[in-house]
Amino acid sequence: MSWDFFRLLLICALGALLILAAITDLRTRIISNRLNLAIALLAPLWWLAWGLAVWPDMAVQLLSGLVVFALFAALFAIGMMGGGDVKLLGALALWFPWQATLSLIVLMALLGGAVTIVTLIHHRMAKKQGQPEIPYGVAISIAALWLLGERYLNQFA
Repeated sequence: MSWDFFRLLLICALGALLILAAITDLRTRIISNRLNLAIALLAPLWWLAWGLAVWPDMAVQLLSGLVVFALFAALFAIGMMGGGDVKLLGALALWFPWQATLSLIVLMALLGGAVTIVTLIHHRMAKKQGQPEIPYGVAISIAALWLLGERYLNQFA
């Protein structure tokens, strides 16, 4: 099997997992730990498919994932994000170079604002009680899918 085909399989697997994350978060406001674990465990295969060296390349990917997880875990601790969202971001940071991870976070924030507005409007129109739960996994998944398309699939165009 050629590395190009293997990388394409991994991109398709990640894309399917991201779509699943968005759908389940939209329906239940939960992103499964198993789904996040699958995304994280596929990342080392991605590194191998791209020929990353153990040091420093893979170490930088691990550090990037840990930093992103720690930063967003702090937001979780103060009630600003869900636990599944934090784990999803940490797992995705393992896939992208740190510069692309920054782009992911910026794009996620912009899309998250749109998801928040739509959720608030829906909450008010449905006259639901209490605070609405924002399905931020939708914004995270769309941002990651966008990055995948831009970085990896556009090379085939």
